[in-house]
Amino acid sequence: MIGLLVVFFPLALLAFMLFMDWVEEPLRTVTVEEDEVEDFLDHARPTEVDTLVRFGIRRAVQSLRRRRRSSRLLPLGSRSKGVNS
Repeated sequence: MIGLLVVFFPLALLAFMLFMDWVEEPLRTVTVEEDEVEDFLDHARPTEVDTLVRFGIRRAVQSLRRRRRSSRLLPLGSRSKGVNS
């Protein structure tokens, strides 16, 4: 019985380490750069801050990018007042 434990414990430990590596891999990649976070904190609207709280920085920065992209497509007269993007 102890012989089986000696054989299978290292294999189980190796399998666990491989599983944890697979789980941690998406966490290692940088999805949002530092300057994007600073820009978000400087220019975010309350709805985008709410998105940050609910869904995380990646989706909040995407929301900010989407707003900026759509504001560039609108003519100057149709933009809402007070928005300096």
